[in-house]
Amino acid sequence: MRAIVLDDAELNNLLMLEALRPIPDCRPQSFTRPADALAFAEAHADEIGIVLTDYEMPGMDGLAVIRALRALPGFAHVPIVMVTSFDQRALRRSALEAGATDFVNKPCDPVEIRARVTNLLALRRAHRSERAHAARLAEEVAAAVAQVEAREREIVNVLMRAAEHRDTDTGDHVARVANYTALIAEALGLPPDQCRRISLASTMHDVGKIAIPDAILLKPGPLTSEERREMERHAERGARILANSSSDVVRLAAEIAVSHHERWDGKGYPSGLSGADIPLPGRIVAVADVFDALTSDRPYKRAWTLEATHAFLLREAGAHFDPAVVEAFLSRWDVVVDLVGQAASRAA
Repeated sequence: MRAIVLDDAELNNLLMLEALRPIPDCRPQSFTRPADALAFAEAHADEIGIVLTDYEMPGMDGLAVIRALRALPGFAHVPIVMVTSFDQRALRRSALEAGATDFVNKPCDPVEIRARVTNLLALRRAHRSERAHAARLAEEVAAAVAQVEAREREIVNVLMRAAEHRDTDTGDHVARVANYTALIAEALGLPPDQCRRISLASTMHDVGKIAIPDAILLKPGPLTSEERREMERHAERGARILANSSSDVVRLAAEIAVSHHERWDGKGYPSGLSGADIPLPGRIVAVADVFDALTSDRPYKRAWTLEATHAFLLREAGAHFDPAVVEAFLSRWDVVVDLVGQAASRAA
């Protein structure tokens, strides 16, 4: 590792270099100008094992040098030793506050210098080794998380393929709902990982429809009262299908499945929950799901215009929907319009 030696007196530098050369794996380099030492430190930050700096120098004293070094990227844990003939408590306190690691008094004893620098270099190596180990662990954790997420996506894809056998529109519908869900979650300021998880989980919101008879699921006209009750059972059936999973995403999907038809005013199903008692992911997917249903052709209706759907969402905020969720969705209306246009182009 490199060692920076900074003193405006060349003779002091020569003496320090002689003291350091016997230390294994220590390549000292001396400077008489602080600016040159700082430039070298910035250019070789990963190689620097220790810095020894004089205190009393023209233009920039040792305290300023220490502060400048600590401000450099990668220098938070590099040992910095102040070498000074001053033995004032106030100076030592100021040096510690600036970021000094240790002190050496002038005139320097070569044996003491070698002992202190050897110990501090060992500390530096230990810190670098620990940091490298932490980086390897982080990579291993990231790989494990990626594997879990891949398995979760596989589970989702299997469930969605099963649903698509019942309803050819399901695949496109869930993809669009997932996009709108992510948009709303981001607009609400949720953390990126939570946005991703809610979006992925939303793709399973209607998985309970695989238990609905085709005569009801694909009926081109209005449903009878009994048929509607049967259709509404898909929320609880979806939750039962997804319940008790070891996957956080699938458990979140179960929560969404059972809650995305609840209404803000308490007139929804299956439990008649209202307001904040409805889980936030369910409130988000409720807006995304209804928006896509309204703006898409279905066996029983033609697609609504964007203008009519926009007006409907405003009208139902505080009744059907969480007002904050509607506000978040409409705040990204330009993106919504683009997504609808892209979906229409793919369908054409």
